[in-house]
Amino acid sequence: MPEAAPPRRRGRIQLLLILMVVIGPMLLATAMYKFSFWVPEGRSYHGTLIGNGQTLADLGVQGEAAGDTWRLLVTAPANCEADCQELVYMARQIHIGLGRDASRATHALAANAIPADYDEQLRRDYPRLERHGLDAAAYGKATEDLGGARLWIVDPHGNLVLRYDGGIKGKQILNDLRHLLKLSNIG
Repeated sequence: MPEAAPPRRRGRIQLLLILMVVIGPMLLATAMYKFSFWVPEGRSYHGTLIGNGQTLADLGVQGEAAGDTWRLLVTAPANCEADCQELVYMARQIHIGLGRDASRATHALAANAIPADYDEQLRRDYPRLERHGLDAAAYGKATEDLGGARLWIVDPHGNLVLRYDGGIKGKQILNDLRHLLKLSNIG
């Protein structure tokens, strides 16, 4: 019959096992970060993540209103043509689609020029739409001359979070914004 391990030795083994359970995951996570292995390739958002600390001022948005809500901002560096108008409509529909969280967000338009007939339609059909000017030179510098209208999700501090090009489905943007609102304690 084999002899049982002395209590002191068994206690040391238990201590080592406990330390491995506690410290092991931290060491593994550090190694994964440092050497970039087992890093997931997938992502849970549909737009382009803006992670460089750009703000509305960097984008060239003029007369921005200080607020404590998230924004769906449509930018049009030239005239607000069909693609811009479609994104303005989509931003309003996304805002409505937020339901009970709609008070935590607003929708806005930053454009250089708006056709007179569309300007009248905006005043009539979009009374809650925030409107801002857009400095084309600053916009071109900040976005590396992206042409056409874009939709941006902006946090309550004025930081750009996600950018969407025309042609994206509103449901994808709505899902991204809902996820951000769920994770956010601000706005």
